[in-house]
Amino acid sequence: MKAAVVRAFGEPLVIEERPDPEPGPGQVRVRVEASGLCHTDIHAAHGDWPVKPTPPFVPGHEGVGLVEKLGEGVTHLSAGQRVAVPWLGRACGRCEHCLSGWETLCEQQVNTGFGCDGGYAEKMLAWADFAQPVPEGVTAFEAAPLACAGVTSYKALKVADVKPAQLVAISGVGGLGHLALQYAKIAGATVAAIDVTDDKLQLATELGADIVIDARKQDAGKELKEHGGAHAAIALAVNPAAFEAVNSGLRRGGKLVMVALPAHGTIQVPIFDTVLNGTSVIGSIVGTRQDLAEVFQLHAAGRTKVIYETRPLASVNESIDAVLRGEIKARVVFDLGAGR
Repeated sequence: MKAAVVRAFGEPLVIEERPDPEPGPGQVRVRVEASGLCHTDIHAAHGDWPVKPTPPFVPGHEGVGLVEKLGEGVTHLSAGQRVAVPWLGRACGRCEHCLSGWETLCEQQVNTGFGCDGGYAEKMLAWADFAQPVPEGVTAFEAAPLACAGVTSYKALKVADVKPAQLVAISGVGGLGHLALQYAKIAGATVAAIDVTDDKLQLATELGADIVIDARKQDAGKELKEHGGAHAAIALAVNPAAFEAVNSGLRRGGKLVMVALPAHGTIQVPIFDTVLNGTSVIGSIVGTRQDLAEVFQLHAAGRTKVIYETRPLASVNESIDAVLRGEIKARVVFDLGAGR
């Protein structure tokens, strides 16, 4: 099988021929149809974060494909079934986080494309209990971005406890932001979309944003305050300054939900204003299996639209460069089915 491999941090990925992986007990082998390119994959490949994967490894945590082989003990999945393999590759199932519905906080978790090989390959392994069945009518190319961009932004809206008629700021209208905008609209919120590129601002308008803020020309915090201040700001732009901007635009009691992970990200949180105004700063990390099931249900019901472009896996390095230059409207999805 072909796979795109990180051999060294910061170096171009290498397309290699590898043997097909064999599933162990509780695992399945998936023949990958599509795999999304998430900014997290770029951070992993560059070794940007304090916690790093160990090269060589195959990135990718938005892999979607057909179950090809079952490992010992797997009975709830079947060969030929389409599944998504998300960031949460496995959790222990026994700790307080797992038992209280916060499996994404499990300290024993293994992350796909980071702690184990991921979806930038024609075939991959997945722990069967965490391989999410994809509903009928949802294509592999739609399911791939939903498996991370979708579930992560959906969970952030849950963490923000968004209610109808509230003002929600979506900072960064890209792979995650274009879906966060739609989830906020589904929740009945008034949505302010913030970005710095014309095509993404146009996309926000097309997807129903009530307020569109061009952060190149406008002060996002002041604009939000002119509309009464945001009840919640979902920080998806990979830029610490963007976090601070929307934090300054919260109304009293508002919540800044941090989602994006800049390589060297810190922000200044003014203590006096935070205390006086009763605002909150909250981290939100991906979503659980139940969250992903709900994301798929919403999409199968026609409630969301995934904006993506397909590319061959051989373009992985050029595609990463395009993401870093801000040239991708929403999501790149690698087509692993081409030529089979």
